[in-house]
Amino acid sequence: MIPVGITLQPDVVYLDLLDQVIRNDADYYEVAPETLWRQAPDGALLPNGFHRAFLDLAKEVRKPVVAHGVGLSVGTLSCADDDRQQMWLARIAADHRAFRFAWYTDHLGVSAPGGLAMTLPLPVAMTGESVARIRQSLANLQRIVPEVGVENSVFYYHLGDPLEEPDFLRRIVSGPGHHLLLDLHNVFTTAHNAGFDPHEYIDRLPLDAVIEIHLSGGSDSPGEWLASGRSLRLDSHDHGVPEAVWALFDKVWRRCPNLRGVTLERMEDTVTVPDVAVIRDELLRARAMVSR
Repeated sequence: MIPVGITLQPDVVYLDLLDQVIRNDADYYEVAPETLWRQAPDGALLPNGFHRAFLDLAKEVRKPVVAHGVGLSVGTLSCADDDRQQMWLARIAADHRAFRFAWYTDHLGVSAPGGLAMTLPLPVAMTGESVARIRQSLANLQRIVPEVGVENSVFYYHLGDPLEEPDFLRRIVSGPGHHLLLDLHNVFTTAHNAGFDPHEYIDRLPLDAVIEIHLSGGSDSPGEWLASGRSLRLDSHDHGVPEAVWALFDKVWRRCPNLRGVTLERMEDTVTVPDVAVIRDELLRARAMVSR
């Protein structure tokens, strides 16, 4: 059976409210390693308190951990980021020795242009040069964790036709041990904002490369954010999984022969008491679907 996991967020309220769901209803955990670090005065990356708490939890309940980063900046072309990436990789290596990550994925895009940290990854030009750079980033990461991959990110603008991205991803993950993390809310969000059919996007993907699927929800932006008054779909992970994303999941998971996990994502500071039952039900719904 395909396991169903949940993200561990570095947030006390999230962890307290979802404690029994995390312990009893999830088959594995996904962590963002860089949220488990702190930077020392000399610049060194050191484990924070959540690092120890998550490690202790995984050992106590004997459940595997996968890693999903946002800060490696796999698409960075500038050599100005080389030193930061090397420090990042050294910290990931130390974490892998502790957690023994089943696999490690990061977001498609640039999250540290010129070494400057961004909140969200920026899009990359879908060129051969970008393919080569991202594949090299994955190869560097693969020296630490044998199974690695990239996630289709949400971009609010594109350097090219967004329906060209599936072929771009295909070229990136064609190497041995290179995988695709298919985030279905990201597909839904991008399709809504850019005006294309999410099913067409999925049909173009290398589904045999999918190692993990993400399920999550989001919100619509307030109309006053943009001068035009237009509302955009946000990949904010602050609500339950919408039915349109469940429909995409029902269509696609059977077509991913190498799928190893389905992860439910929810952000910190978005979980209240009523959300606990919703999140438990979503885990059970995903498990029931992949058990059919």
